[in-house]
Amino acid sequence: MSEDFEDLLRDLAPQVLGALMRRYGRFDTAEDAVQEALLAAATQWPAEGVPDNPYGWLVTAATRRFIDWVRSDAAQRRREDADLTAVPPSELVAPGADEALTGEHDDSLKLLFLCCHPSLSTSSQIALTLRAVGGLTTAEIAHAFFVPETTMAQRISRAKQSIRRAGATFELPPAGERAERLKAVLHVLYLMFNEGYTVTAGPDLQRDDLTADALRLARLVRRLLPDDGEVAGLLALMLLTEARRDARTDAVGSLIPLAEQDRGRWDRELIAEGVALVTETLARTRELGPYQVQAAIAAVHDEAARVEDTDWPQVLALYGLLERIAPNPMVTLGRAVAEAMVNGPGAGLATVAELEADDRMARHHRLHAVRAHLLEMADRPQDAFDAYRTASRHATSVPEKRYLEGRAARLAEAQNTR
Repeated sequence: MSEDFEDLLRDLAPQVLGALMRRYGRFDTAEDAVQEALLAAATQWPAEGVPDNPYGWLVTAATRRFIDWVRSDAAQRRREDADLTAVPPSELVAPGADEALTGEHDDSLKLLFLCCHPSLSTSSQIALTLRAVGGLTTAEIAHAFFVPETTMAQRISRAKQSIRRAGATFELPPAGERAERLKAVLHVLYLMFNEGYTVTAGPDLQRDDLTADALRLARLVRRLLPDDGEVAGLLALMLLTEARRDARTDAVGSLIPLAEQDRGRWDRELIAEGVALVTETLARTRELGPYQVQAAIAAVHDEAARVEDTDWPQVLALYGLLERIAPNPMVTLGRAVAEAMVNGPGAGLATVAELEADDRMARHHRLHAVRAHLLEMADRPQDAFDAYRTASRHATSVPEKRYLEGRAARLAEAQNTR
């Protein structure tokens, strides 16, 4: 199936699901019915052509499937002489076109909040968001996270059952809960993007499909909530990070660190869009959030024509602000690098030493990789060699492991030639 077909189906998926949810509720059955309709379209449209009203086609197909299941369920319940909780037969009609299209944007936002319901684990929230709002099939989601399709199908099924047991409805959360629930939505999109940008495990450094889906959904949330500073900050962070994607690997897929990248390969359109968003949100937001500050850090890096032009004092100040807003070991690790660039490697190593006592970081390859880099800056090659080897042992991504082993090998070779 062509990318045009895929894009169309993914754009329509949340609209169709929203139409069924507003008419019938029952998220689990409605979502399954929409998936069946999407699969039917993926099979028929390439051969028969896209219908004049693809949205109406999908709504009709999904509704028919929904009705079949509900009637079958009702018949089974009758046979078991149990109370019927299925949708009454009088309501089993396809939503009208005008009714279904009403509140399309609200539907997408409601779906995002529903998929990120607090009763779900983060991994289930991500999977359900990709399927219900992103329009991905179970097989595509399973492939993205390197698990068997049956495993992912079970995870999604359990997630939908959890939402049903929690009594969640197809409504926006109450005003008092909305800000906290939006945080969960943004966190899910942030994790989705990060997993695509630097894959946790496996042979590839990045998964372009995951970053593309996260960006698409972040743009959607931005359209729905144009005045929210953190929504703008997250989208800007994604744009400014994604802009470097093509320069992160060489011809054989090996990792190229930021300092060594060919900045001529960075996507200047994405950078311009991201910087504009950062500038806009920083100018009008009274209280900054962590995504806005991270986006500002990314903008400083992306606006530097050469690595030596980077405004490291500004980066250091922004990391200090980020630590106050959202303390996190990975944020402190970023500050350690900025400390080294401003005040010398000794200052950075002192910050890294503080993190080594943190159980969350002791076995994390990035802690040891940063320590190795700073030891190399401090002209301590043997210590740097040992730290690179340790980082390599803890790394789970093949490209990152290969890069770290390569750094250690180069240090060993340099020492042998002295």
